[in-house]
Amino acid sequence: MTSHARGSSAGIEEELAQIRRYEDFSTTDWVKDAILERYRQSSIQHQNHNDNSWRAWWHLTFETAESWIVVLLVGAAIGLNSALIAIITDWLSDIKLGYCSHSWWLNQKFCCWEIEEDGCDNWNSWSEFMYLGPNIYVVKWFFYTLFATTCAYLVKKLAPYAAGSGISEIKCIIAGFVMKGFLGGWTLVMKSIGLTMAVASNLSIGKEGPSVHMACCVGNVISRCFKKFKTSKAEMKEILTASSAAGVAVAFGSPIGGVLFALEEMSTTFPNRTMWKSFFCAMIATIVLQAMNPFRTGKLVMFQVSYDRDWHFFEYLFVVVIGLFGGLYGALVIKFNLIVAQFRKNVLKNHPITETAVLAFVTAMIAYPNVFLRIDMTEIMGILFRECEGAGTENYHGLCDASETGRMVALLFIATVLRCFGTIMTYGARVPCGIFVPSMAIGATFGRMIGLLVKSWQENNPDLFLFASCRPDMPCITPGTYAFLGAAAALCGVMRITVSVVVIMFELTGQITYILPTMIALMITRAVGDWFGTGGIADRYIRLNGYPILDNDEQVFGVPVSHVMQENMTVMTATGMTFRKIETILENTNFQGFPVVEDLRSMILIGYIGRSELRYLLEKARVNKKAHDETICRFTPDGDEPEILTQTEIVDQDTNPDLRGSADSLDFGAYMDQTPITVHPKLYLETVMDMFKQLGPRVVLLEERGKLRGLVTVKDVLRYTAHIESVESPSTPHYSRECGGIFDKMSTWILKREQRYTQLQNRSSIEVNQTEESHEMDNRL
Repeated sequence: MTSHARGSSAGIEEELAQIRRYEDFSTTDWVKDAILERYRQSSIQHQNHNDNSWRAWWHLTFETAESWIVVLLVGAAIGLNSALIAIITDWLSDIKLGYCSHSWWLNQKFCCWEIEEDGCDNWNSWSEFMYLGPNIYVVKWFFYTLFATTCAYLVKKLAPYAAGSGISEIKCIIAGFVMKGFLGGWTLVMKSIGLTMAVASNLSIGKEGPSVHMACCVGNVISRCFKKFKTSKAEMKEILTASSAAGVAVAFGSPIGGVLFALEEMSTTFPNRTMWKSFFCAMIATIVLQAMNPFRTGKLVMFQVSYDRDWHFFEYLFVVVIGLFGGLYGALVIKFNLIVAQFRKNVLKNHPITETAVLAFVTAMIAYPNVFLRIDMTEIMGILFRECEGAGTENYHGLCDASETGRMVALLFIATVLRCFGTIMTYGARVPCGIFVPSMAIGATFGRMIGLLVKSWQENNPDLFLFASCRPDMPCITPGTYAFLGAAAALCGVMRITVSVVVIMFELTGQITYILPTMIALMITRAVGDWFGTGGIADRYIRLNGYPILDNDEQVFGVPVSHVMQENMTVMTATGMTFRKIETILENTNFQGFPVVEDLRSMILIGYIGRSELRYLLEKARVNKKAHDETICRFTPDGDEPEILTQTEIVDQDTNPDLRGSADSLDFGAYMDQTPITVHPKLYLETVMDMFKQLGPRVVLLEERGKLRGLVTVKDVLRYTAHIESVESPSTPHYSRECGGIFDKMSTWILKREQRYTQLQNRSSIEVNQTEESHEMDNRL
């Protein structure tokens, strides 16, 4: 076979893999869920309409206030969990440096709380404890690697869903994608524990992204204790949206920014009711976090800062430079991190612990020479954001000395490059990891570097026309504000969010002076980033993993929906179906529902019935009607009467109407959806996509003059989209061919090593089997 043929075959297989990846997912039917929720509410109103007892009053009152009670509990739990994680993370970040001699549970700050001198006798470093001398960095390397390795081990063995950021998956779950176990209690526990160790290991990751996942886990666990949220997907969607807003609120100390983040990034639909619940949940979570006061400084986050100087008009030129950097940074990180993610998915998927240990050790080794990489990212951002004049200033290793400007600029530039490389390689590893804080730290180092250069330029050339507006009696340039703008631009570049970032930064500083420069920088960042490709890193990971969610971007295909529809369908007929035949169809297929037609010859559509409804009816018929394999099952439409809902959690068996028929003949027509969503096969595909986005049906049936022609689901649309993209860009290089084939060579080397290890393992196992009897005798003797 020629190389061209092999390449063509590989391309076809890769395209088929891209298309097949949507076949195994399940989605929520929002139309059906809305009908069930309305039926539940009307049933409660009908049952208590004429009842004047206190029980009925309490039932109706609790029904009205139940959602707000759950939101209150969720918000309080999120705030408490965030405070505990902040305290433990702060302790672990210090415990790798040393320990408090009189109280081991105290970090360095509280161990030396009332000591104002430079030295603190109560705090002992590990290197001194082992008589190696002060500040031996090798000891810190050991703790960095230990924390990261332990975290990766716990995640792999106990909670695989705890790995990563979780924002991509939460977006899909809110949109209706079913992912069992992702929001479970065990995932919450292991992500909380693992996140503290991952952040303390000094990897280029943050805790702000995973805080959204943990907040949604809290919302899911608490709301599941209430029957209403077990049955209603729409109510659960509101709780998860509010939880995501609270997660960002406690991560940045920004309740309004959290609500806007949920609006801009997480949810495709955001009605007023959801907005108020998100606002209330974020407010409660922030109040609890402030009451806990984990840092004992009154600040909700370590890098909270305030400015008291005005902005000069000429500085907009440098705002543009920072905005350009944010857009280029976002495009660079998204592109190459996806290459690393694909490499990790194909080659390193069986070695998460080794990969994490190597990343932690290399990161610690690279960070040692640079003072801006040694300490925690939130702490370094707090230093870079501060002014050099006034109260609360800190001259960190000469950062505020004019004589050290050249050295500081070089160190900041190196820190920016190395942190960017570390983020590309680390984000997506099999530990709890976020990209918010690493991106902000990268932007802060770059922005502070620009600020130092501008300040040096102005001080050396005070008479230049650009600096004519500067007053001679006070500093003209504040480098900390440039770091602040750089952090905002980098975060916008990698996530492609604008409004929420502006508000988050406004709430972090408490000033409105820098809102306009921040808006300008983020608009430029967004424009540059979108020029390289739409969608932030969370959206790109959704496409990489093949989750069934439609993008909000307007796509034009110019074809009718018949190009996408499934024509080979499994259908139910109104007559001629037996009990055994229906059971066989359910056993041999995994479809979530089936169209119902008059007969296979005419294909006249009369309704649609879901898989769960059929299973419920078959089980009920076995018990109540003593149905057998040859029982005739009909689907007879019921004139003007509405569909009977068969959600067993909502309608009790004693109140649910009994099945019509006998042991020899049953009629399921009353339980069939007689008004499914149908469209003409010639309707444009874009219109059907809008229906999926706005209404959220699981399936749309294609009907022409009463006859069923086919059906289409979200998965069918995504498969068609993947096919069109592969056709339009057939020459797109494989991930391993990027970067000069480095990843291709690495994967080949790793696979050879795995094969060699397998051969040695098989050989050793044979030798062990041959000597097993003698070993057993030796042990007995």
